[in-house]
Amino acid sequence: MRSTISGVGVLDKAVALLDTVATRPSALSELVQETGLSRATAHRLASALEAHGLLRRDGEGRFTPGLRLVALGRAAAEAFPLGEAALPALEGLRGATGESVQLYLRQGDERVCVAALESPHGLRTIVPLGAALPMGLGSAGRVLGGETGPAGWVETVEERETGVASVSAPVTDESGAVLAAVSVSGPVERTSRSPGLRYGEAVVRAARQIEHAASLG
Repeated sequence: MRSTISGVGVLDKAVALLDTVATRPSALSELVQETGLSRATAHRLASALEAHGLLRRDGEGRFTPGLRLVALGRAAAEAFPLGEAALPALEGLRGATGESVQLYLRQGDERVCVAALESPHGLRTIVPLGAALPMGLGSAGRVLGGETGPAGWVETVEERETGVASVSAPVTDESGAVLAAVSVSGPVERTSRSPGLRYGEAVVRAARQIEHAASLG
């Protein structure tokens, strides 16, 4: 289970369960294995989350995200309009590269995926909306941490995940402060071990388009 971050143990445990089912439908035994919670605690919290509509059961009895999360996710997206404003640029970036694209926002010591479009290839990187990833690993985390290469982009190869490479560029406001990171990611066998040379210009162009769209909003 991920470490306690709020100081409220029961809340951290409940969020660990939500994070697990966000990845895939999970039986109670899988929740126990993934979170490290006892079976009794996992069952008690999962049942409580189900009662609140934050979890539900599928036809096989596995826990999956509840429908109440749809409304909460919509409200969160509306409160952060940059994600919606970025979609045309992200669609263009996916079309130009053929790879999966994402927009990340910094949240404390993590980066959160607030918009994502998957590559049409069968072999592709998948980052779920709302996924919280470490700041220190991956090109997007480096960008959100203030790192920017001389050409305006940062690349990483197999830094966060084996077999995956990514290129990211910062989305900034008028003062130059970093608001978000736009990324393209894919398997190394397609992106190569120098993905910045292949996709860097397109990622930077998408970042500028997002900045322009945000200014119009």
